[in-house]
Amino acid sequence: MRASTSKRGTPDARPRATAGTAGIAVELRGVRRQYGRGGNTVHALAGVDAALPRGTFTAIMGPSGSGKSTFLQSAAGLDRATAGSVLLGGTDITGMNEDELTELRRDRIGFVFQSFNLLPSLTVEQNVLLPTRLAGQRQDRRRAAAVLAQVGLADKGRRRPSELSGGQQQRVAIARALVTVPDVIFADEPTGALDTRTAADVLGLLRNAVDALGATVVMVTHDPAAAAWADRVLFLADGSFAGDLSGGTAEQIATRMTALTAVAAGAARPRATAGVAA
Repeated sequence: MRASTSKRGTPDARPRATAGTAGIAVELRGVRRQYGRGGNTVHALAGVDAALPRGTFTAIMGPSGSGKSTFLQSAAGLDRATAGSVLLGGTDITGMNEDELTELRRDRIGFVFQSFNLLPSLTVEQNVLLPTRLAGQRQDRRRAAAVLAQVGLADKGRRRPSELSGGQQQRVAIARALVTVPDVIFADEPTGALDTRTAADVLGLLRNAVDALGATVVMVTHDPAAAAWADRVLFLADGSFAGDLSGGTAEQIATRMTALTAVAAGAARPRATAGVAA
């Protein structure tokens, strides 16, 4: 099942998209991210260009150290690019200060992490409404009930996270990500702590958020079975894109990953002779 092409309205209070970017949720233009100096410099991202359309589900994959986590952090404004620019819904976030980035992440981005990141002292409903509470907005319990119903937890609003299974806690995290109707939901290994059946349920919810609600999802994963739920998989290697695959099966994605990992492993080995091709 593929994503709907319908687009959601954008609240008037949000900055307008620049010309030509209305259909793009996330855009990276020549983004570089370097760590360290001199001979110890690590090029986590080496001039990445990407344009991810609204209402789509994109998976980011790559061997260990390929830059996929840095890609997500840069795109979400959690890490500053060394060079290049990042646009969210047409708004250039590159030059924003920390207060502006905090507000943007709270109002326009949803996050789903492997570790759920729920506050144990709060009820499920309170966890879902936390982004609006931090924004100083009215606590809309009907909105919380609606998103909890969407993730199959209509009767769990008064429970504490400790009373829920791991899969249910991740459902709460997805509801929290949906509550502000964000421009994009970033998911970082969202099924990494779940068993296969529960992982499929969670991925089905992310898929439904795209197809039925018009959400945009960008997911980093190491699991080909998880990536197969996406419309498109982008492969990273050594901080650069190394191809993509649309509508691929888990087996096709796994084959691509095996080839990329083999190349990365070969590049990491000391060269026996000069002139060997990389």
